[in-house]
Amino acid sequence: MKIAIIGATGQLGSDLFGELSKKNDVVGLTHADIEITDIDSVNNIVKAIKPDIIINTAAYHVVPEAEKFPEKAFLINGSAVLNLAKVCQDNKIKFVHYSTDYVFDGKKQAPYTEKDAPNPLNVYANTKLSGEHFALNYCDYTYVIRVSGIYGSVPCRAKGGNFVTTMLKLAKEKPEVRVVNDEVLTPTPTYWIAKNTDELIKTDAFGLYHMSCEGQVSWYEFAKTIWETLKLKTPLYPASVKDFPLVVKRPFYSVMENQNLKRAGIDIIPDWKEALIKFLNTSL
Repeated sequence: MKIAIIGATGQLGSDLFGELSKKNDVVGLTHADIEITDIDSVNNIVKAIKPDIIINTAAYHVVPEAEKFPEKAFLINGSAVLNLAKVCQDNKIKFVHYSTDYVFDGKKQAPYTEKDAPNPLNVYANTKLSGEHFALNYCDYTYVIRVSGIYGSVPCRAKGGNFVTTMLKLAKEKPEVRVVNDEVLTPTPTYWIAKNTDELIKTDAFGLYHMSCEGQVSWYEFAKTIWETLKLKTPLYPASVKDFPLVVKRPFYSVMENQNLKRAGIDIIPDWKEALIKFLNTSL
C-alpha cells in the first residue's frame, strides 16, 4: 500500500511515518513538496506519486495566532482540506484528516462521543470544524480523527514544543511551576495515535472518530505525574485558569470517548497515565 503523509516531519507526522513505514511504501511530504492551499499542487503530487491513502497532519494550530489571522487559519484548516478531499474523491484515494477536541465547548462535563454536537469557542476550533465538514462531505473515503493534548518525541515546531517539553523546560528554568487544575482533558502520545491510525486505515469504516487515551486528567495532575516519574525537584503548585490572562476562549473540559473506535474493535490506546509514564521512560 502506498501512503502519502503531509507534514511527515512534524510531531504527529514523524510517528505516523515511523509506524506506517514498517509494512507500507510511505512518502513523506513537507511544505516544500506540496502546497495544500493550491489544488493544482495537490493534483500534481497525486499524479506523480499515485498514493492509495493520503494522511493530512498539516494545520494552523497556534490558537492565539488564529485569532489574529482568521483568514490564514481558515485557508489551511478549511480550504486546504477541501482541496485534499476533492482530489481524493476524484482519484478514489482514502483520506485521513486530523481534527481536535476543541470543537466542543466543554459544557457537557462528561466525555464527548462522536454523536455530540460541536460548539467551537474560538477561531482555531471553528476552522478545524469546517475542515471536518469538508473532509467528510466531499470525499466518500474519509476518516476524520479528533485528537486531544498530543505530545511526542518530536516536539511541535510551531508551538515551540509540547506540554511535556514545556514542563521540563520550566522545571529547569523557574524557581517554581504553577499549572491549572481546572482544565480537564485526555492528553495522548502521537505514538498511540499512529498505531490506531494504522489499524483504522486497514478497514473501510470511513467516518468520524475520537482517538485519545482512556480516562481524564487536569493539566496539574498530568504535570504531577511527570514530576513524580522523573523525580523533579522544582516545586509544583496547582493554579486556576482564572489566575492566567485568558487570551482565547477555550473549553475547560474536552474529554473524548472513543466510541466509534470501540465499535470497530480497534481501540488499542491505553490509559493516559500508563501512556505518559511509558513515554517518559522510553522517549526522552
